[in-house]
Amino acid sequence: MPSLLSVARALTVVVALLVTGVASATPVFADDSGAWTLAPSAGGGTRPAKDGRPYFYVEGTPGSVLQDTVTVTNPGSKPRTVELSGADADNTKGGAFSLERGRPKDTGSWITFARGKVKVPPRTRAEVPFSVSIPQSAVPGDHPGAVVAREGGRDAGVRVHLRVSGPTLSALTVERVQAEGGRISYDVVNRGNTVLTPKLKVHAEGLFGPLLDRGPRTLPVELLPGRRVTLTEPWTDAPALDSVDITLTVTAAGGAHGKATASARFVPWGAVAGAGAGVLGLVAAGVWFVRGRKRADGGPVPDEEPEQGIKEPELAGVGTAKGEQL
Repeated sequence: MPSLLSVARALTVVVALLVTGVASATPVFADDSGAWTLAPSAGGGTRPAKDGRPYFYVEGTPGSVLQDTVTVTNPGSKPRTVELSGADADNTKGGAFSLERGRPKDTGSWITFARGKVKVPPRTRAEVPFSVSIPQSAVPGDHPGAVVAREGGRDAGVRVHLRVSGPTLSALTVERVQAEGGRISYDVVNRGNTVLTPKLKVHAEGLFGPLLDRGPRTLPVELLPGRRVTLTEPWTDAPALDSVDITLTVTAAGGAHGKATASARFVPWGAVAGAGAGVLGLVAAGVWFVRGRKRADGGPVPDEEPEQGIKEPELAGVGTAKGEQL
């Protein structure tokens, strides 16, 4: 008859590793180099969905502990040992969702798994519970992160959309607007505590009227709180010669609104340099012609220095002190 200790151990394994038949599980941002997949378990979180969830959504007050479950599916013929961890979210330079490298300091550090390493037998799946412990000092608003799995040199992850209850602010600014090289570059900064999907409107006014009027259109950006991203707007038909005032207006849900202006001078410097060289050539030719005419007429040539070694003649009647002695 099994002992109580062995029964307790068996129950722990069942909770941490539920072995069933292979079911479809779609990884959120995993590659296709391995057979195993990672996905949220059905029915978990504060917003469960019967038809599956593309990411984790959890919401709670500071000091609360939230529970959810992640599923690792192994449809292959060999067992897989997968290591689980939490990660903080970040933005790439172009504003895409990415993960910060190194030790997590925000959402990733608040995630704790029932088992950090899970061995998944062939043609089975493991459902691993985890908790998100929100610190008492957590700032209200969005704290995006991810659940990450690693095995055999391959990483896969599922986003964690965590919102800490409390006042929220949607705010952004547009900065460092420049127009050059057939494009307009600018920075968008999330000054609030919510994730923003901004919309951009572009207007350019030249000396003789409007030159550009675009938008508003949704940008392919998921701007995280406190992040700055540098973006570019193509302008292939920019004027060759004009003085332009550019206005960028960026908006987002929740009343976020930012506007910035900049002035640009479009000058065809290649043509200007060629014209300047032509003018200098004409001036040089004119000087050469005038000097040639004066030499031909026997007149003085301006701006010529006297030859070295020729002494000025002495004045008559003026001698040296030695010459006056008889």
